[in-house]
Amino acid sequence: MKIDASRKGLMYLDNICNDTRLNVWHISLLLAITRLAFRQNETKLIRVSRSKLMTMSHINTAPTYHKYFKDLQKYGYVKYTPSYHPGYRSTVELLKAFSNLDNHQS
Repeated sequence: MKIDASRKGLMYLDNICNDTRLNVWHISLLLAITRLAFRQNETKLIRVSRSKLMTMSHINTAPTYHKYFKDLQKYGYVKYTPSYHPGYRSTVELLKAFSNLDNHQS
């Protein structure tokens, strides 16, 4: 059964909010990544920059950002691929993403 985008978004939010390992900073980062995904019309691979994610997630210090971003990688929410080329952005792949909800029955 196909699910519309808004329903997928709500189901995704429910899934991340029900994960007891995540706190407000993890959720804020995931929402920032998700917002970028929608802006880029992507469902899986998103081009990111640390400064943009920090601004969108309201995280003010680099150590805080790195701690929670690393946790998201460890928990299997994202896969980060850095770009060392100044002309190309790094990418984040949403591993537990909206596309995984396509087969969900409502």
